[in-house]
Parts: sequence; structure tokens; C-alpha cells
Amino acid sequence: MENNRRSEPRWKWASAGFAVLLLATLLFSELNRRIDGQWNHPGEWWGLRATEHNYGEEVRKWSDHYDVSFAYLMALIQLESGGRKPAGKRFELHVFNRLKEVQRGSRTNYENVTQADLFEASDEALRNLATSWGPFQLMGYKCIILDRQIRDIRGQDAVRAGVEWIDATYGGVLRSGNYKDAFHLHNTGKPFPDSGPPLTFHPDYVIKGIRLMDAHQHKE
Repeated sequence: MENNRRSEPRWKWASAGFAVLLLATLLFSELNRRIDGQWNHPGEWWGLRATEHNYGEEVRKWSDHYDVSFAYLMALIQLESGGRKPAGKRFELHVFNRLKEVQRGSRTNYENVTQADLFEASDEALRNLATSWGPFQLMGYKCIILDRQIRDIRGQDAVRAGVEWIDATYGGVLRSGNYKDAFHLHNTGKPFPDSGPPLTFHPDYVIKGIRLMDAHQHKE
């Protein structure tokens, strides 16, 4: 009987510890869903508000200046960075390898990047060019076509630089109202395929982008 009394507090502490661990796991999962992996509907509510709070005013300014859709730009930011500020970064090893090939001369170009653009560039510089930055998660090498520096697409001027790049590369597609192609172009550099699945990193990228546009349309 005495042994049972002694073991009872241990079971209570063990149960309490398990409950705390379970609660912490659930909270961590919910926090991740709200801040980062926002491919499910509950997380979109938080992403919508974060994007509006962190970028709404600036996006309105530059969407008017470049005559591109406010709702599209906001949906794109939510897709690419979850509306976080700072937006974070993502290094792409395969892009780094392609840029190295261009630099060595074994590849003539990578999109608009040629060997002349990479003359004497260090590996650290190439890593920056092979990293996506800012709210639109533009790859660093995209700044070359704008004649800008990496700091322009990852710093305080990131929204303007991003909208400038979008306008210069597929602004006409946006102004024609072809948002399906626009989302696909931003993520892959190619229009939405005439047949077969999309080439985006997530198969629902374009579908979700168009859905998010409807949500941000009410804020326009």
C-alpha cells in the first residue's frame, strides 16, 4: 500500500510532463503554420494580416507607380515570404552551380547572366547571386538586369526593386490580366504550361496565388 502511495505522485508528475510536452508541440506546430508553411487555409488568415501590416502601404505606392496590380503583388509576397519582415533568404545550390559554369565558360549564359557579369566574382558573391531575397524572394542574379546591387533587393528598397523587376520582365502579362501566367512566370521564368502539371515548386502555387488575390482585392 505504501509503495502505491509513493508511486502515485510520480505518475501525476509524468502525466503533467506529458501534457506540457504535448501542448508545447501543438503550440510550435501552430506557430509554424501561422508564420511559415502557409499552404493550409488556417495559416492564410495570419499571412494576410502580416502582409498587409508589413508591406501594404509600400506596395500600394509602387503598384500605382508601375501600374501593376496591388492584389497580385500582395498575394505574391504572401506566397513567397509569408508576409514576414524581414523576409528571410533561401540559397539555391543548383543556381550556384550554373553560375559557376557560366563563370568558368563551360556554359554561355544563365538566363540574362553572362561570363562578363561574373568576372572576378568570388564564391561568396556567387552565393549571394544564387540566394533569393526580400518579400518577393528574388534571386540575387535578377538584380543584374536592373543594374542594381544585392542590397537593393534585400534591404529597405526591396519592395520597389521587386516591383521594378516584375514590371520589366512580365509587367505586360500582369496588365493584360493573365495572372495564371504571371504567377508561373515569377516562380519558374516560364508561362503556365499548355498541357501537363505546373512547374512551380509547389503544385498549388498558382491556384493559391489567385485565391489570395481575391482576399487582398478587398484591401485595394
